[in-house]
Amino acid sequence: MADTTYSKGIFSSDHKEDREKIVALLQKAYWMEIETVINYITNSVNVDGIRAQEIRESLAEDVQEELGHAQQFADRIKELYGVVPGSAEFSPEQTFLQPPEHQTDLVHIIRGVIEAETGAIEHYTRIIEETEGVDHVTQDMVIAILKDEQGHRRLFEGFLREFEFEGKA
Repeated sequence: MADTTYSKGIFSSDHKEDREKIVALLQKAYWMEIETVINYITNSVNVDGIRAQEIRESLAEDVQEELGHAQQFADRIKELYGVVPGSAEFSPEQTFLQPPEHQTDLVHIIRGVIEAETGAIEHYTRIIEETEGVDHVTQDMVIAILKDEQGHRRLFEGFLREFEFEGKA
């Protein structure tokens, strides 16, 4: 990249360190979404029981949205002159979203989803803060994705409240 081409904004030489930091944050966000996709597929297929259908459908629907988020993060990484990482760089972190011992343990899955969405919300809030006044394009994209994650968490918090009300959580 020739620094003379861009004299202002995130692409200027003055913001090289900011850009590199943002790319690193976006790479982490990318992996969070990819891992969530893996675990949502797993749990949407494995879940059993009378009340499992709504959880299954919600997770299956969220897979597509989370995959879209991963693609958005990948595209932005590339736009910022970063490199979208390959699978050799993947390190799983979502121990809380592993399949439960009993496939009818919906509460385990619900709590895992809430934890995953909370982690995403916290990380994306950090990206929004780090991009303030530096990279409005990334900031706007992440704000839109944050809204989706908040909606996912709210939905699963409702599922959890229902189980708690019935004394099953």
